[in-house]
Amino acid sequence: MSVTILAVAEQRNGEIKKTSFETVRKAREIADGLGGTFKALLIGNSINDTAKELGKYGAGSVIAVNNDKLTHYSTTAYTKVVGEIVKKEGAEIVFFPATALGKDLAPCVAARVDGAVAADCTELKIEGGDIIATRPVYAGKALIDVKIDAPVKIFTLRPNVFPAGEPSGDEATIEEASVDISDDDLKAKVTEMTETSKGKLDVTEADIIVSGGRGLKSPDNFHLIEELADVLDAAVGASRAVVDAGWRPHDEQVGQTGKTVSPALYVAVGISGAVQHLAGMSSSKYIVAINKDKDAPIFQIADYGVVGDALEIVPVLKNELKKTLGK
Repeated sequence: MSVTILAVAEQRNGEIKKTSFETVRKAREIADGLGGTFKALLIGNSINDTAKELGKYGAGSVIAVNNDKLTHYSTTAYTKVVGEIVKKEGAEIVFFPATALGKDLAPCVAARVDGAVAADCTELKIEGGDIIATRPVYAGKALIDVKIDAPVKIFTLRPNVFPAGEPSGDEATIEEASVDISDDDLKAKVTEMTETSKGKLDVTEADIIVSGGRGLKSPDNFHLIEELADVLDAAVGASRAVVDAGWRPHDEQVGQTGKTVSPALYVAVGISGAVQHLAGMSSSKYIVAINKDKDAPIFQIADYGVVGDALEIVPVLKNELKKTLGK
């Protein structure tokens, strides 16, 4: 009996998130391994043309749900849409990117469709017709293999772990679907949006991240992080301590209560390495730590470490990198 697999993609302002390409590619791979039927799902308003792009990453068919009430994300409305599509398609396996949206939506959908969730997966393999998911536990100190025993199996995939690969020239076939959304389905409505991070790289999608912590001593010194990030074409991140202090916006926070990241390079400047922070970035491929405390926990997981005052080291590092990179 063929299994039906669905990958829920995420778009914002008509642009599909990089993490969704990664999720679609991995879902396609799993579907091929199980000999199943695979479709992607995209929700929004006037997103048919956008949805076609998912075909470049393995989605031969994309279900597009268009509704002007779905222009902005709503937990309750999106839960209803995904739940109804899962039931209509008879999907037994559903994938989400482990973004803020995916982490919010996946458990809500699971409750609606009698499913169970394996969250923040870093590896998926097929054994005996079942999907075995590997995910971190105990704040990233250990990994556990999970097999879901539920009618609908839901997996959220950690960003930057599953490669999206090179896009093909294929375009997806669009299947338009309609789900009735009333005002009662919108428990909270967006009345105004202010973009505070327009033009900035999202830490969950960046290949390089430069993060700053309390070791910078003052929010006025965070320009050092921004300048180093500019040289490296990196995203700017922050520890919870500086976000709580109001130095940086919450969308830059890396850690257990912020965003989970897996870049190729993570530079931690003035961050001691509390367990909550390590949980959000320990899967980075290479970690560079700069801290004046030689016993800081961050050095236990760092590939390269510099002991010293970040205010003295970062300007020198920036200038040397500019020379090396020809900037």
